[in-house]
Amino acid sequence: MPTTQFSAKMFLTLYTSILPTLPRKYPGKVQFIFRQQIQPWHPSSTLCHEAGAAVLRLAPGKFWEFSKLLFDHQKEFFDVNVVKETRNETYKRLAKLAGEVGVDEGKVYGLLEVRDKPGEDGSLNIGNGVTDDIKVMVKVNRLMGVHVTPTVLFNGVVENSISSSFTGQQWEEWLDNNVK
Repeated sequence: MPTTQFSAKMFLTLYTSILPTLPRKYPGKVQFIFRQQIQPWHPSSTLCHEAGAAVLRLAPGKFWEFSKLLFDHQKEFFDVNVVKETRNETYKRLAKLAGEVGVDEGKVYGLLEVRDKPGEDGSLNIGNGVTDDIKVMVKVNRLMGVHVTPTVLFNGVVENSISSSFTGQQWEEWLDNNVK
């Protein structure tokens, strides 16, 4: 999750040390799937994850790169740094980050923006263009038993022995011992 230091540490270790070696070291044997997990006690995490969902919708091949950039800028989206701006203002900043990795900033914002008019049926909690995507992500994570971040699953089972403090070397050792 982009708004926790623990997720950032794990993501950056995987992104820089492990993912580049997978095709060579474990050809066709290991696939990392980055599932977003919203933490309600970090209110801006929902907005960050919605931005990730927008990038996935518009340019799936840019998701990892966008996630890296978002983790690099994560402190800009911590509570004290978003509390004085509107939700749509935060979305504009997130869309701008997506633009930096080559995703159309306007289209990202178009998916994120919450309109100030009721829905066609008169509803007032209208969400945005990725609300349904987020609902699916939350449901999948609940079904998988994911409650905190980061959580690692191996072959679909929560693997509690892997910590956010794992170094690249510890990841390599774990993978060497577990990937057959």
